[in-house]
Amino acid sequence: MTGEKDIFLSVIIPAYNEERRLPPTLRAVVSYLSKQAYVWEVVVVDDGSKDATVDKVKEMAAVDSRVRLLQYGSNRGKGYAVRYGMTRVTGKYRLFMDADNATTIDHFEKFLPVLKAGWDIVIGSRDVAGADIAVHQAWWKERLGDLGNLWIQLWAVPGIHDTQAGFKIFKGYVADKVFPQLTIDRWGFDVEALAVARHFGYKISEQPIRWVNDAESRVSPGAYLEVLQEVVQVRLNLWKGVYDQDQGTPRAGGH
Repeated sequence: MTGEKDIFLSVIIPAYNEERRLPPTLRAVVSYLSKQAYVWEVVVVDDGSKDATVDKVKEMAAVDSRVRLLQYGSNRGKGYAVRYGMTRVTGKYRLFMDADNATTIDHFEKFLPVLKAGWDIVIGSRDVAGADIAVHQAWWKERLGDLGNLWIQLWAVPGIHDTQAGFKIFKGYVADKVFPQLTIDRWGFDVEALAVARHFGYKISEQPIRWVNDAESRVSPGAYLEVLQEVVQVRLNLWKGVYDQDQGTPRAGGH
């Protein structure tokens, strides 16, 4: 049996009440990965779902043991779920993606050469040349997103045009260093993760994705405001040295 240390790709999918959208996404991800030569795992992190999400994941895990379920009880937020998953897997590469499959798993093969070329993190972007927005969000969400990004660049991660797309890959040693430091449990966690990675000197590449908006997206107008507040908190944390606390030594296999 292959040991955990040999896992090439760990895929983390945070899920909250995703009994409808998650099963087809899981099937598509497993179908794609089953054709690859490398060792992989798919880890669904249940964020306190009240529907049949957990049962759906268990059904898939019974068919393929490379699908795993992680749980911690009550709803804590997407950021907490991703952090929980990232710190409990051992893949050489660690990808988190959304349960709605807005950006498909095959983007990994497009991003892998970038990682092998020396970049530490590759993030999917809807706002760089080559991106394909197959189905757009409501116009007000897109405008809020554009304005929000200006704020995010000003306070946290200058030069990154889309921090919020749910498809990001971290090398394992980077995840081991960055994610234990994070403090934001909800929507602003993407910004914090990238800002902390930059703080530690890791290189981030922003690459175009094909993205299909899901009309059932749960991102509310209030979430946009929440992110803007959390971005300021990230800057304050950087000034205060919050992210310089010793969280342990990254696992072997770094640069």
